Amino acid sequence: MRKMPIKFYAFFVLPTAVAFLISFLIPFLLGIYLSFTEFTTVTNSRWVGVDNYVRAFSEDIDFWNALVFTAKFAVVSVALINAFAFLFAFLLTRKIRGANVFRTVFFMPNLIGGIILGYIWQLILNGILINFGVDITFDARYGFWGLVILMNWQMAGYMMIIYIAAIQNVPPELIEAASIDGAGALQTLRRITIPMVRPAFTICTFLTVTNSFKLFDQNLALTAGAPGRASSMLALDIFNTFYGRNGYEGVGQAKAVVFFLIVGLIVLLQLYFSRRKELES
Repeated sequence: MRKMPIKFYAFFVLPTAVAFLISFLIPFLLGIYLSFTEFTTVTNSRWVGVDNYVRAFSEDIDFWNALVFTAKFAVVSVALINAFAFLFAFLLTRKIRGANVFRTVFFMPNLIGGIILGYIWQLILNGILINFGVDITFDARYGFWGLVILMNWQMAGYMMIIYIAAIQNVPPELIEAASIDGAGALQTLRRITIPMVRPAFTICTFLTVTNSFKLFDQNLALTAGAPGRASSMLALDIFNTFYGRNGYEGVGQAKAVVFFLIVGLIVLLQLYFSRRKELES
């Protein structure tokens, strides 16, 4: 088999590399630079050092509130989404009638845009809460659980598909051997199925963590941060800072860099501990 000449690698890689530079790497590096400046447009930036970072943490209590709100939301959402997704996957890999229909139905919410989902669930939840004389923006707790419900409804089906693929790849010989040795259904699940699908847990946890922290469209449509900014998540708070407050563009950019570092650190730690757990098992 002949190897492809090196010149063809450049031919095929160059378009992707140029697109990556223009759409990601250059804006990313420029964004880091702008976080150390005071600016209204890219061309009139003035270097101010770490002042924007200091202002982000000292002057703006909304940033701290958004950070705490987002962290709580991520913990609850990641746990519930993966629990429901694995449960659905486990049930739908049993030989039950209409399993393919259920898989399709559970996956479909993931195809709907975040803004549309936010407005749909706003109507549904307000229709329920109005019976108690309140709405979704009456208290931040309502917005919190509304976002949790929305996120679970949207992502559980997607994660379910990954878990289904992992469960179906468990060697039947192991299940059969466990049955011959007298293992019950729960023992088989705990000792064989779950350890064998651990890589799927790593993938699904990674996806749910990143999506929970990056949530924006749904937050904007469901509560828009109300009441006040008590239900604003980090992405929405950064958006409001950058576009909603004159003279705070640099602060908003500094928040975005901090946001990137927080999410990156959490994801790296999650991947590290998940991979280590896989190796131990």
